Amino acid sequence: MKGLEEIFIENPVIAAIRNDEDLENVCESKAKIVFVLYGNILNLKSICNKLKENRKFVFVHIDMMEGIRGDFLGIQFIKKEASPFGIITTKPSNIKYAKQLGLCSIQRIFIIDSFSLKSGIKNVKEQMPDAIEVMPGIASKIIASIEDKVNIPVIAGGLISTKKDVVECLSMGAMAVSTSNLELWNL
Repeated sequence: MKGLEEIFIENPVIAAIRNDEDLENVCESKAKIVFVLYGNILNLKSICNKLKENRKFVFVHIDMMEGIRGDFLGIQFIKKEASPFGIITTKPSNIKYAKQLGLCSIQRIFIIDSFSLKSGIKNVKEQMPDAIEVMPGIASKIIASIEDKVNIPVIAGGLISTKKDVVECLSMGAMAVSTSNLELWNL
């Protein structure tokens, strides 16, 4: 199995899907990495199976799943039933649980001011996820600052709407970008 960094380098645009229409579109797209930002205890397995059948690397955003708690058992359920490549979460405890279960983990951090930047870096250093997603992704100056301090892959996400946004984020040090804009999934 390829390492996460290699997967990001080969596939720098990540499809972020929010509904069944996005699911259909991403299966027809060139995007190889998919962030699942919707679903529930009843349909998550079928969503992940469809993506895996279409040879996608699947990451489930645990905080957005209905009927599944963001705790050890919830993540264990996701691993057993949906078998994604990894999870995404804003919660440091979920990073710890994912690591214990052998799942790849991406910590999503929101940078709104200098305090959130400092606490985000502290949380990342304490939990050491496999990658972090910095929100909003158009904050390219912040990406370079974070990448220097945490030494793990940085994904830019949020408000990525143009090819220029993608190129700018990648040039500032992001290893990949996640976007719900299906026009960018085929770059």
